[in-house]
Amino acid sequence: MIFRLLRLILVAIVVAAAQPSSGAMAQAIGQGSAQLIADQTKAIQDLTAKTDGLETKISAPDQDDAGLVDIRLQLEDISRAALNSALAFRSRLNDINSRIEVLGPPPAQGQPPEPAVVANERAALSAEKAEINAVVASAQNLSIRISGLVDKIATMRSELFRSVLTKRYELTDALSPQAFSDAHEQFTGLYKAVASWLSFALKFKFQAMLAATLMALALAAVLLIGGRRLFGRIFEADPSVEEPSYLSRLSVAFWSTLLPTVALGAFLASTVFFFNYYNVLRGDIGEFLNALLAVIAVVFCVNRLTNAALEPRLPNWRLIPVETGPARWLVRLTTAMAVVLGFNYFLSVVNEKMGSPLSLTIARSFVATVIVGVILILMGVLRPFKAQDGSWRPWPAWLRLIAIGLGLFTIAAALLGYIGLALFVSIQVVVTGTTLVTAYIGFLSARAIGEEGGFADTSVGRWLSANSSYEDTALDQLGLVVSIAINLMIVLVFLPLILLMWGFQPGDIEAWAYKLATGVTIGSVTISFLGILTGIVVFFIGYFLTRWFQGWLDGSVMARGKVDTGVRNSIRLAVGYAGVALAALVGISAAGIDLSNLALVAGALSLGIGFGLQNVVSNFVSGLILLAERPFKVGDWIVAGDISGTVRKISVRATEIETFQRQSVILPNSNLINNAVGNWTHRNKLGRVDIKVGVAYGSDVKRVHALLLDIARAHPMVLKNPEPFVLFASFGPAALEFEIRVFVADVMNGSIVQNDVRFAIFDIFEDEHIEIPSTPRAVVETKKHVSWPIDDDKIEAEFAERERLEAEAAAEQARLAKMKRRGRKPDPG
Repeated sequence: MIFRLLRLILVAIVVAAAQPSSGAMAQAIGQGSAQLIADQTKAIQDLTAKTDGLETKISAPDQDDAGLVDIRLQLEDISRAALNSALAFRSRLNDINSRIEVLGPPPAQGQPPEPAVVANERAALSAEKAEINAVVASAQNLSIRISGLVDKIATMRSELFRSVLTKRYELTDALSPQAFSDAHEQFTGLYKAVASWLSFALKFKFQAMLAATLMALALAAVLLIGGRRLFGRIFEADPSVEEPSYLSRLSVAFWSTLLPTVALGAFLASTVFFFNYYNVLRGDIGEFLNALLAVIAVVFCVNRLTNAALEPRLPNWRLIPVETGPARWLVRLTTAMAVVLGFNYFLSVVNEKMGSPLSLTIARSFVATVIVGVILILMGVLRPFKAQDGSWRPWPAWLRLIAIGLGLFTIAAALLGYIGLALFVSIQVVVTGTTLVTAYIGFLSARAIGEEGGFADTSVGRWLSANSSYEDTALDQLGLVVSIAINLMIVLVFLPLILLMWGFQPGDIEAWAYKLATGVTIGSVTISFLGILTGIVVFFIGYFLTRWFQGWLDGSVMARGKVDTGVRNSIRLAVGYAGVALAALVGISAAGIDLSNLALVAGALSLGIGFGLQNVVSNFVSGLILLAERPFKVGDWIVAGDISGTVRKISVRATEIETFQRQSVILPNSNLINNAVGNWTHRNKLGRVDIKVGVAYGSDVKRVHALLLDIARAHPMVLKNPEPFVLFASFGPAALEFEIRVFVADVMNGSIVQNDVRFAIFDIFEDEHIEIPSTPRAVVETKKHVSWPIDDDKIEAEFAERERLEAEAAAEQARLAKMKRRGRKPDPG
C-alpha cells in the first residue's frame, strides 16, 4: 500500500512538472492519429465499394473464365490493400500499449484515486485504441469477405471447365446444308474485312506499314544471321559425323527446336508490335493477325521438333531409330495435325469476332477433331521398324494402343456430340505433347551435360578446352552448373506453357508466381523464395567484395608498406573471416529471417558445443589467439614436439607446417597453445650453430683450438659479432671433445654452415696429421643360414627319388624277412 501511494505521488509530480509539454505532445499525437484513422477509414470504404462492384460482376451470367481470373486478381489486390491499411496502425498501437503500461492499471475500489491528468490520459488512449481496433476489424472483415469471393470464383471456374468438357451438342444442325451456306458467308465476310483493311492500309498507311515490315524483317535477319553465327554448331547437325554421340544428338534436337522457335516468335511479336506502334492495325484485323501468327509459331515448333527428333535426311543423327520412309511420314502426319488444329483455332477467332452461328462453330470443331483422330490412328498403325529379315515391325504395343485409343476416343467423342471434350483432347495431344517432348529432350540433354566428362564433349566444352586454361575438373564443374541452368530454364519456360494449355489463365500463373515470390506459409513458417534468392545473391556479393578487398589490402596497401609477411597473413585472414561473417548476417537478414529467432537455436546448440564440439571450439579459439598474439607467423621455423618445420598457413582450426622433408603436417591449434613451441625465427633470424668434433688423445689441444677457431672465422656466413667461439667441451672416453659455436644471420642456413665447416675440419686435420678417432665396434660373428632353395622343381624331384629308394629298400627288407620265416630249401640234386 505504501509503495502504491509513493508511485502515485511520483507520477503526479512528473505529470505536473511536464504538463504543458506533455499536453501539447498528446494533442499533436491525437490529431495525427485522428487524421490517420480518417484516411484509413476512407480507404477501407473505397475498397469495400470496389469489392461490391466486383461481387456484382461475378454473378453476371455471361462471365467467362478469363473474366473470372481478372476479377480474382483485382480482389487479391484489394485484400492486400486492406491488410496494408490495418498495418498502418502498428506503430501507433505499440505506442499506445507502451504508454498504458507505463501508466499502470487504474486503482481498485477502496484505494486513493489517481490524478485527473493520468485518468484523462488513460481514457483518451483507451478511446483512441478502440477507434483503431474498429478500423482494423473492418479491414480484417473485408479480407475475410474477399477470401470467400476468391473461393467462389474457383468453384465457378471449375464448373465452367466441366461444362465445356461435358456439354453435348446436336450434330443435325451442324452437318446440315445450312452450315455450308453459313461457312460461305463467313469466308466472304472475312475476305471483305481483310480486303477493306488492306485497301485502307495501302492508301493511307503504306509508309507506316512498309516501315514496320522492314523493321521486323531487319530484326528477323539479325536473329537468323547472328543466331547461325553464334549457335550454328549447336543446333545444326553435321553430316560429316558418321557416329555422333548421344549427347550431341540430344543437344542438336533440343536447341534446333528451341532457338529457331524463339527467333521466329521474336520476329512475329516484333511484327505485331511495330504494326501497332504505327497504328496500322484495327481491332478485328489485329486479333486475326495475332491468331494467325500464333498458329504459324505452333506449326513451326511442331515441325522443327519432329524433324529434329526423326531427321529424315540424316539417319545417324536420329533420336528414334526408325526407318527413313516412316520418319518422313511421321513428320508429315504430325505437321498436318498441327496445321488442322491451328486452322481450327484461327477460324474460332474469326467466328467469335464476326458473330457466326453456333452450328458453324460445332461443324468446324467436329471436322477438326475427326481429322486429328484419323491422323492419330494412322500414326499408331504405322510400321516404322525393319527387322533383319526385311519385314516391317510396328510400334511397341503400349505406344501403339495409346495412339489408336486416343484417335478412337476423339472420333467417338465428336460423333456423340461432345465437341469440347474431343477438341480439348486433340489440342493436348499436339501442343502439350510437343511441349513435353521438347522439355524431356532438354532434361536428357542437361543430364548428359552434367555427367562426368559430358560437357567436355560438347562443342562449347571443346572450344573452352582449346582456348582457355580450364582443366578437366573445372570443365566438369562448369558442366554441372550448365546442367542446373538448363533444367531451371526448362522449368521456367515450359511449365507455364503446359499450364496455359491445360486451361489455366495467365492471371493464375501471375498469382502463383506472386505467392512464391512473397512467401508460402506452411504451418507457422513462411518461406519466401524471392527472399531466399535475394539473401543468396547478397551473400555472394558480400563474399566476392570481401575477397576483392582482401586482395587489394594485401597487394596494394600492405605490400607497398613493406609489412611483414606474417602480419599480412594475419590481417588478411581476420578481414576474410569478418567479411564472410558480415556477408552471412546481411544475407540472412535480406532473406527475411529474423536474427533474434536464431538465439533459440544458439541456445539449443550450446549443449552440443559444450560436449561434442568442445575440441572444435577449443581449436577455433586457439586459432583466434594465435592470429591475435602472433607467437609465430607464416614462414617461421618452429619446433612443436617431434615436429619441426616451416609454418605455411594459419587458419582458425589448424596450422599447416611443412617439414624439411616436404611433408605437410596439419597440427590443431590447441596443441600449439597448450604445449611448448620453439620458434627459431620469432624476433629475427639470427641464430647459433654448434659443430662438435673429437681428436685423439695425445694431440696438441691448443693447436686444435686455434685451427678450429680459424676455420670458423674464415666462413663467409659466420658473423663477426657475436664472434665465433671454440669450447674444449670434455675428456671423452675415446677422444678429446671440442665444440664450435658460431652465429649466422639466417638460422635457416645453419645446415650449410655446418656442412662447410665439417669439410674444412676434415681437410685441415688431414694436412696437420691430427687424428679424429672413432669408437671401436664389437665384431659379431653371425651364423650363416642355409639359403632357401631356388629351384623348387629340382627339390621335388630329389624328394620323390628319395621316397622311391626308401620304398624299394623297405620292400626288399620285407621280402628277405619272409624268406627267413619259410626256411631255405635244399638245392635239387
